[in-house]
Amino acid sequence: MLPVIVIRPEPGNEATVSSARALGLDARAFPLFDMAPAPWIAPDPAPYRAILAGSANVFRLGGEGLAGLRNLPVHAVGAVTAEAARAAGFGVELIGEGGLQPMVSALAPGRYLRLAGEKRVPLMMPEGVEVDDIVVYAAAGLPMPAPLADLLAKPALVLLHSGEAATHFAAESGRLGVSRETISLACLAPRIALMAGEGWQHIEIAQTRSDQAVLALAVQMCDKVSPEGH
Repeated sequence: MLPVIVIRPEPGNEATVSSARALGLDARAFPLFDMAPAPWIAPDPAPYRAILAGSANVFRLGGEGLAGLRNLPVHAVGAVTAEAARAAGFGVELIGEGGLQPMVSALAPGRYLRLAGEKRVPLMMPEGVEVDDIVVYAAAGLPMPAPLADLLAKPALVLLHSGEAATHFAAESGRLGVSRETISLACLAPRIALMAGEGWQHIEIAQTRSDQAVLALAVQMCDKVSPEGH
């Protein structure tokens, strides 16, 4: 059976691996990131219509500064982020699909506060919309462990949930001389596939931006890709 490699940070890694194994996939956990809070000071919430949140890590790692912003409604990029916002005591006004940009493009005029990670997707603002960014967490890439590099010497499928994961995995593969020719990638979004670069055996993109969609794609790809690399 083709091994399915999950490199996203915890706690998402464990959740994805568990779901993948429930689908019969040979999922292996290799988190390649450490997530940590970043120092920040909460602004006066008065000027803002809402908080824009593109990751559940905003609420998991935002710390004490979140308390002063709980009166602002949250526009969450997806259901997992919305769930984390509610768990942190926020009200969720909107749950988007397909990433932050479509959600931002449909915003009513006004000023918004985006709480985000150190590396984030640039956004194009529609007329009348202002967004202030504050970094509340950061992801540190970890070296690829030798057991993963050894596993990747044979055909494997890697799940990529972010552009940062794509670039880090590609860089680590290059550093250790891991061949791309027998590695397939299941990507959450088109931008992630572009950031992974070229030369991989197969690259496919999930139909929607959700972990469930990536896993459904993984099941399909495992049926197509031979463990012998054909």
